Formats: sequence, C-alpha cells, structure tokens
Amino acid sequence: MNRTKEIWVSGLALFSMFFGAGNLILPPLLGFKALDQWFIVAIGFAITAVIIPIMAIYAHARLQGTLYDFGKKVSPVFSVIYCVLIYIIAIALPAPRTASVTHEMAIAPFFESSTLLTSAIYFALVLVFTLNRSKVLSILGKFLTPLIVIILLLIIGIGVSADVPALANGSSEAPLVDGILEGYQTFDAIGGVVVGAVLIISLNLRGHTTFEAKKELITKSGLVAGGGLFIIYAGLILVGALFSDVFEADIERTALLSGLSLKTLGHIGTTFLSVLVALACFTTAVGVITGTADYFKGLFNESQLAYNLTAIIGCVTGVIVGSYNVEFIIKVAVPALMFIYPITIVLIVLNILPKHMAKPLIFRAVVLVTMLFSITDFLGSLGLGEQIQPVVEMIPLAQYSLGWVLPALLTFIIVALVQPKE
Repeated sequence: MNRTKEIWVSGLALFSMFFGAGNLILPPLLGFKALDQWFIVAIGFAITAVIIPIMAIYAHARLQGTLYDFGKKVSPVFSVIYCVLIYIIAIALPAPRTASVTHEMAIAPFFESSTLLTSAIYFALVLVFTLNRSKVLSILGKFLTPLIVIILLLIIGIGVSADVPALANGSSEAPLVDGILEGYQTFDAIGGVVVGAVLIISLNLRGHTTFEAKKELITKSGLVAGGGLFIIYAGLILVGALFSDVFEADIERTALLSGLSLKTLGHIGTTFLSVLVALACFTTAVGVITGTADYFKGLFNESQLAYNLTAIIGCVTGVIVGSYNVEFIIKVAVPALMFIYPITIVLIVLNILPKHMAKPLIFRAVVLVTMLFSITDFLGSLGLGEQIQPVVEMIPLAQYSLGWVLPALLTFIIVALVQPKE
C-alpha cells in the first residue's frame, strides 16, 4: 500500500472510531440555540470533540502502550483507579445512551412500545454478541459509517442551500464554552485513550516498527479524521442554526435531528437514517461492553468468569439506564464528565509533551491540582452552585465550569521551572 493511500485508510478508520451515532444528536441542538454564534460554538465543540481525541491518538503513538500507561507516571495505583473509573463510566453512560437514542429515533416513531422493552431487547442482543465475540458487527460497521456520512452530507448540503430566514442574534455570553462543555458529552477524549491502542496494534501488524514512521502516519491520518469530523459537526451545527425558526424552542436533541432529516430528505430518508443510526449505536454498545469486559478479564489474570460477569453487569446496567430518555442520561452524565474529563485532558496533553517536560513530578502535581479544582465544577453540576458561589468567584473561569484550566497550567509552569535538573 502506498503512503498516501495508507494515510487515507488509517484516517478513515480513525474517523469511524470516533464517529459515534449518539454524537450526531449533539451538534444540531448546539446550533439551534447558538443562532449566529454557531461558528464560535463549533470551534468550542471541536476542541473537546475533535482536537483532544486526536491528540489522545497521538499520545498513544508516543506511549506505544495501553490505557494504563496514560496515568502510570502519576502512580500505578492512580492509573488502575483511573482505568476502572473510565470503564465504569463507559458502561454506565455512553453505552446505555445508544439504546435510548435507538428507541427515540428508530422505535418510537413507528411503534408504541416502552423504552424499557426496547432497552431490554437491545441489551439482550448486545450480551449475545459480546459473549460470542461475533465479527459480523465489525464487518457491518465498515458499511454503516460511509452510509451515515453520505446521508448527513445530504442533510447538510440541502439544509445549507435551503431558503431560510437570516440568522437571529445569539444570546449566549460564552458560546465558545458552550461548545467546549457540550463536546464533553461525546465522550471522545475518553474514547481516544481507550481505543488508541487498537490503532497502534494495527500499525504494528502492518509492519510499521519505527517510532517515527508510526508518529508520521498517525499525525497525518489524525488530520484526515479530524477534518472529516469537523466538517460533519460544523455542518450539523450550522443546519441546526439555520432551521431555528422551524421547530419549537424546547425541542429535544433526537427530535431535532429527526426533524432536520425530515425537512431535508423526506420520510424515506428519515426512516433510512433512523435504521442506520440504530445499527451504528448497536455496534458502539457491543464495542464498549466488549472492551470493558476485556479490561476486567486482564485485571483478574485473564479470567473468563470476570469477562462474562462484566458483560452481564454492563448489559443489566444498560437495560436500567437505557430505559430513560436521552436528555435525562445527558444530564446524569454531566457530574461524571465534569470530574473525569479534565483529568483525561491533562493526561493526554502531558503524554504528548517531550519527556523532559513531563516527568513524574509534573504528572503528579498537575493531575492533583486538576482534580482539586474540578471539584467546584463537579459540585456545581450537582446543583450546589449557590453553596459554592463564594469559592467559584475566587477561581478564574470557574463560572464557566473550567476552573481547573489556569491552575493546571500554572502548576505545570511552576513545577517545570523548580524541578531538579538531570
């Protein structure tokens, strides 16, 4: 395979890894609320839903290891706890959300069944595929992503060219922050640290053995994947903004995506999109549950019992959480994301820095400070904003739920300057 073709193949593979069907419900509502501020919101969304995840893949190219290696410079115990938290969050929130999205987009419009029934059948099938490790879904996934992309490009193209009123003025005081925080809900930074090792293994199998060769290939393929993701996300945000006068102000995310599809593609296109999104959600859920079960299997000396129990627990959790609507799951996810996302971001950034700039002391100090200053964001997301308001007012950017950013940066600079020279 020539170099250019390999870059594009790897880039499209990366794109499909991050292109979760559940993510598609997020951008349209962002634009719907942003109005003429849509591009600033899109930049914010791209920071946490495109740039940080691609940086995670690059960090994997430098580490040549697993998720455990991301946090081992802090301490082995921290790294194990971090890994366990990541996988618990994965099976408790994004995996069940795929069932909820499937119900709202592909089942509810056609059948009057309950969300609990959908969730139960959905995760029963997930469990079957997880325990049998079927390759059918991985083959199916190769066809799903291109089909969904084609439909989305049609929605974007038709939506952008539609005769719609001029965009009204957006009222957000911090549209960039709105985009950044909504990008947390994609879970893609977490996805990057989890699935990045898959790409490294794939490159090793294709005969890439040198660090520089892998770094170059991943960097360029990352640009391909990131560019594709940004086009889709920004396009959906723009279309959401353009059609802001067409739908009710309190419309939910899944209803808006379906509504935009109906306005641009008609009933047949909307039905087709619903089925494809449901299948893509299903492949995502199987991937998340399988990956989590694999981790706990390794944690317990390659125990098949640990694998099976994790898969069962993950699917039972999925049935319960997935029986709630998408908006509820997104709200429930906020506190967990406010805590784990800042830690994940600083681990990604530290792991792409040169070794002399990211020694264990720096890792420990920056991660500790990040955790401490994320507490206000975490408590605020639990509805305790009034109680912690005096503290929030003392911390720069804390009013935007980004109180950890400047303390983490300042800690990095101070420790980098005072640490002993080798």
